[in-house]
Amino acid sequence: MARILISGATGFIGKPLADYFLAKGHQVVKLVRSENLDATADAIFWNPDAGKAIKGHFERFDAVIHLAGEPVMGRWTRRKKQKILYSRTVGTWFLAQILAQLFQPPQFFLSASAIGIYGDRGEEILTEESEAGRGFLATVCCEWEKASKAIESRGIRTVRARFGMVLGPHGGALQKMALPYKLGLGGRLGSGKQWISWVAREDLIRAIDHCFLTEMLEGPVNIAAPRSVRQEDFSKTLAELLNRPSAVPLPAWFLRLIFGGMADEVLLSSARVEPVKLLESGFSFHYPLLIDALRKALK
Repeated sequence: MARILISGATGFIGKPLADYFLAKGHQVVKLVRSENLDATADAIFWNPDAGKAIKGHFERFDAVIHLAGEPVMGRWTRRKKQKILYSRTVGTWFLAQILAQLFQPPQFFLSASAIGIYGDRGEEILTEESEAGRGFLATVCCEWEKASKAIESRGIRTVRARFGMVLGPHGGALQKMALPYKLGLGGRLGSGKQWISWVAREDLIRAIDHCFLTEMLEGPVNIAAPRSVRQEDFSKTLAELLNRPSAVPLPAWFLRLIFGGMADEVLLSSARVEPVKLLESGFSFHYPLLIDALRKALK
């Protein structure tokens, strides 16, 4: 049985991840911001904004998985962009500093990142060896990953998990994307030719566990299904499963008007990402095909 600490453990990914580890017989402890903890709660208080935490409470974990961060979806105002950057860099840096100073630090540390680090790359096939791209989101991801350097310098095996778009029920990007289709207003975004790299939430959770169990894995690891799709094909597949039309294309200018910079860097950006390290280490995706992943997520 492993003792695992998870930040963001009540979120779209964190909650099912915690349930997954509990079902395997591990002890899961949540990193939370509430100081009023029940004496029996499997939780540790921290407040990275105020620099508050009791270092001794972080001792003797086998693994620490850091998922917390401001959601990227939504209009990118100046305030929103500040929150996106601050929540990822400050929280990760603060946690890494604590873990690096422990007498008994974890054997494994995984910090969430995103394929947004590659930027808009058109038709280029992207692996963990690819260089970072340009733009706000790429900069955020680079700073996010640098923030964990303290724990890497301690010699702790560290994975920087670059998530694709996560598809799962009751939340995430798909919940926001499905609504226009349900209203009969779905369609391709911009040209529709941009590549979308996605992953079923169930596979993402299994991949995180695989990273924990596979000692050869460290550094950047792409967690995205092995078959990226064009956005127009994603749109058609989603519409088909919802039994709705996909006939209302949204031009790039309109998306920029509604979402600001987020439109160019998320909705219109092209990232054809391959999970080379996962596949080479023997990981098998349960949902390698988009239609199966969407069908599961829409249940």
